[in-house]
Amino acid sequence: MNTAATAERKVILLRPRGFCAGVVRAIDVVKIALSLYGAPIYVRKEIVHNRHVVDELRSLGAIFVDELNEVPEGARTIFSAHGVSPMVRAEARQRDLEVIDATCPLVTKVHLEAVKFARQGHTILLIGHHGHEEIEGTFGEAPENTILVATEADAEAVQVVDPEKVCFLTQTTLSLDETRGIIEILRRRFPRIAGPKSQDICYATENRQMAVKAVAPMCQLLLVVGSQNSSNSRRLVEVCRGAAVPAYLIDDRSELRDAWFEGVGAVSVTAGASAPEHLVQELIECLQERGYATVEEVDIVDEDVRFSLPGELNSQAVRLTTIATV
Repeated sequence: MNTAATAERKVILLRPRGFCAGVVRAIDVVKIALSLYGAPIYVRKEIVHNRHVVDELRSLGAIFVDELNEVPEGARTIFSAHGVSPMVRAEARQRDLEVIDATCPLVTKVHLEAVKFARQGHTILLIGHHGHEEIEGTFGEAPENTILVATEADAEAVQVVDPEKVCFLTQTTLSLDETRGIIEILRRRFPRIAGPKSQDICYATENRQMAVKAVAPMCQLLLVVGSQNSSNSRRLVEVCRGAAVPAYLIDDRSELRDAWFEGVGAVSVTAGASAPEHLVQELIECLQERGYATVEEVDIVDEDVRFSLPGELNSQAVRLTTIATV
C-alpha cells in the first residue's frame, strides 16, 4: 500500500531556519559598502556559503576573489563572515587595502580564545573540518600551537607535548552530537584539558539541529535549503539521517527529485543559516504543487540575536544617515 496515498500529505516547516545574525550582518556589510562607496567592492572568498546570495551581491557590483593578490592595491576589500588568519590581515596591510571586516562575532570569539590559550602555552586541539575557511582562519592565529582534530579517530590518536597544558576549541558550525563524542574522548585522554567558557558552536547551528531532531519522528523526508559548501547545512542533513529519516540538501526547488517522495506523507523543510527565506517559500510552493497542500509551522525556539556593523563601516553608515536627514 502507498502510505503517501493514504496519509495526509503535508509540509512541516521548521522554525528557526535560514539566516542567522552573523549572515545578516555580513550581507548587510556588502550592501551598505556598495551603497556608500559604489562598485566595485572586493570580497575575499564567498561572503557566506550560499550560491544565491553570492550571485545577488555579484549582480550589485561585488567582486569575489579567492586571494588578496587578485585585488588591486589600495582597493576596498571585505573579509567574509568565516574570518581570516593574521597572515591574511598582514597581506592586506602590505597591499594598502581598505578593509571592512565582516567576520561573524562568534567566529571572532574563537579566534580570541586561540590567542589566549596560545599565550598561556597550551596545545590547541581545534575540532573542525579540513579545508573549511573558518578553520583556516582560526588555525592561523597560532599555527605552531594548534593541531586539527576532525574525527573521533583523530581524537584517539592525537599526541601533545604536555598533557597538562592542552585545550580544545571548535568550529562554530559543527554537529553537536559529533563534537560531543570527540570532546568526550579528549577529556578521557587528557583529564586536565581546558576549553572555552561557553561552547563555540553557535546558537543558530544548535537551534536548527534541535529543530531537526524534534520533527524527525514526525516526517518521512527532510529537505534542507542550502548550498553544498555550507557546513551548518550539511550538518542538518547528517542529524536527520542519524535519526533514520532520509534528508537532502538542495540549493533550490529545481533540485527536487520525484523518487524522494515515493511513500512520503509528511515532508519537513528547513534552511541552513546562510539560505535566503525566498528560496524556502519557493520550495513550499513547489511542494504544494506536488500535492502537499497543508503547511504546519513548528516553532522550537525564538531567536532575537542581533550584531552591530563593524566599526569601520558603522561610523560611515551613521554619517550617511545623518547627512540624508539634515
